[in-house]
Amino acid sequence: MDVQHNIAEVADDPRSAAPDVPGAGFHEISTRILDAIDTVIDGKPEAARLALTVLLAQGHLLLEDVPGVGKTMLAKTLARTIDCTVNRIQFTPDLLPSDVTGVSIFNQDSRRFEFRRGPVFANIVIGDEINRASAKTQSSLLECMEEHQVTVDGHTHPLGAPFMVVATQNPIEMEGTYPLPEAQRDRFMARISMGYPDARAEADMLETHQSVSPLEAIRPVASVADIAGMMRQVRGVYVSPAVKDYTVSIGRATREHPRLRLGASPRSLLQLLRAAKAGAALEGRDFVLPDDIAAIADAVLAHRLLLDRKATSAGDTASTIVADVLARVPVAREVQRR
Repeated sequence: MDVQHNIAEVADDPRSAAPDVPGAGFHEISTRILDAIDTVIDGKPEAARLALTVLLAQGHLLLEDVPGVGKTMLAKTLARTIDCTVNRIQFTPDLLPSDVTGVSIFNQDSRRFEFRRGPVFANIVIGDEINRASAKTQSSLLECMEEHQVTVDGHTHPLGAPFMVVATQNPIEMEGTYPLPEAQRDRFMARISMGYPDARAEADMLETHQSVSPLEAIRPVASVADIAGMMRQVRGVYVSPAVKDYTVSIGRATREHPRLRLGASPRSLLQLLRAAKAGAALEGRDFVLPDDIAAIADAVLAHRLLLDRKATSAGDTASTIVADVLARVPVAREVQRR
């Protein structure tokens, strides 16, 4: 049987040995992954935790910042901690959609067209500098990220599970870049701005990275079955009606905000809730608190919002708008637990 189908069965099989709620196994595996990332990425535990949160929430991650701050390194390190299939795509202006998804080639011997899979057929796909490719090539990932499948020449090819795209990009002000369209940004569950490390972390990096990259020493600390079981546990985390109402209120507040041209989409609210469930599971809880929603709201919502000209000229950012919304929306006070 195909390996990809076996993976999917592991994720959905209720007879799996993984418990239904986060327990010692969940905590142990997540700690191993975060510790492994910490040996490579100095001084960025929040970014590592958010990357793992997105993975467990079955989302896709966008790493955005200036060159040289460790975006690609974080993506490669996360991929190496898991014993799964990993492909990297270097996005360039001349990259074609078929270079990403695959192409049908005529086989002279069989006299038939055969589909040659592209690099998107992997559990973790690293898209390096995604905004250096044309909009047409960027859009080739839309179906992959949303429906976990690829359609070429009228034939649909399912992707494996788990499936995660970790894309990096430089700020759109940098030369030779093309801003991601709104539909593409909305496919990414969360965006991380790495930022520069503090002085101590930077000094440690100079000490440990000068002779050999610590990435070479990274070995898988979790299997695909482990991750599939953890994803199933995250899906079982309980969300009370009060927390759901709180999430909806945040979304509606962005759509009605006077300084936004485009607010949060229904898809973004669903992904916000999924990310909050993963965050709660990483905290050792099987229920979501309003604090889980607020803690990850900026990473999930900010890159989807479009500011109007007045807000831009006044120096506002999407993050300040999200903070303003969180300050205005009443917090859910009654959180039911199972």
